[in-house]
Amino acid sequence: MSATAQPPKLLGDASDDEAAERVFDTAAELFGVLATPLRLRILNAICTHEKSVGDIMQAVESTQPNVSQHLKVLYQAGIVAKRRVGNQIYYRVQSEKAVQLCRSVCTQIAIELDDPDSVSQSERLARRI
Repeated sequence: MSATAQPPKLLGDASDDEAAERVFDTAAELFGVLATPLRLRILNAICTHEKSVGDIMQAVESTQPNVSQHLKVLYQAGIVAKRRVGNQIYYRVQSEKAVQLCRSVCTQIAIELDDPDSVSQSERLARRI
């Protein structure tokens, strides 16, 4: 790569600024919803099969009000779905794309934490900007 070469853009050569803004706004919303560690732990707990609120509480080691609050945000964002059976509510993944995004990011971070040398110096410097 020459000294004047530009890094690739997030959307390639998208020429429609309005469409690009919609994409960025939607991505920022999704990242905002997923920006809480407890929400990521909740998704991890239900990514293979649905669970009741009580089972999720145990899996993420948190209180019922806290878990319910985060489940509500995930539900309103369309990331999880719920169903009621009697007085129990069961949650499952609704947006497989959101889970795939989380899985990709978390896997990459785990690799880098396990082997810091796997990240190049230029990548480390780029993160500081």
